[in-house]
Amino acid sequence: MVELIQIEWCGFCVVQRKILEYSGKPFKIKNIPTTDRSYIWKITRNRYHQVPVIKDGKNVIFETSNESQIIAKYIDVKFNLGLFPRKFGGLQNLIWRHIENDVEIICAKLNDIYFEEFVPKNESLLYLRHKERKYGIGCIEEWKMEQQALLMELEKWLWYYEQMLFEKDFLLGEKPVFIDFDLYGMLGMFLYTNHYKLPSAYNRLIEWHKRMETVKFV
Repeated sequence: MVELIQIEWCGFCVVQRKILEYSGKPFKIKNIPTTDRSYIWKITRNRYHQVPVIKDGKNVIFETSNESQIIAKYIDVKFNLGLFPRKFGGLQNLIWRHIENDVEIICAKLNDIYFEEFVPKNESLLYLRHKERKYGIGCIEEWKMEQQALLMELEKWLWYYEQMLFEKDFLLGEKPVFIDFDLYGMLGMFLYTNHYKLPSAYNRLIEWHKRMETVKFV
């Protein structure tokens, strides 16, 4: 059985978890502390320390760069889900880069504003230290002050996806493909704390999100 090693609120983990749910196949989840990646380091034989990671029997699947989609493609092939149709190859590559850069960074910052609500207290200091080493001392407070500006920037990016849904149930057609799960994952991180909602004027995006909540592979 496939096992997903994850941090629950991580957008990239939500992507893979949703793809596995979509497949309809049974799978296991192993949540790890945000501040302890030793389990991943061990099972990847000292080659990787990020999340998510997939274990499938003796196979351990992880990304090799920020430009790869190895985990999603592995699940796609294993369960024949059709998430990477050849006709959308180049287009999906362009769009997921936007999702995993422009959209992800804003969703992550907005999520981190409330980190004390979901990161266990015994992990919060190291979590904050990690963020400040990456983004600078006081970054969380800075994001709090910029919260409305960040929300406006996210709304601007999400307008592109609202437009893509004008005549379709999913981003590229009548069935979900990888970028649907990718966007769903980043928005899952954004919505995780229940402090935010999708822009109320984006009716098609809201309906798409509802479809994504329950969609199953047929």
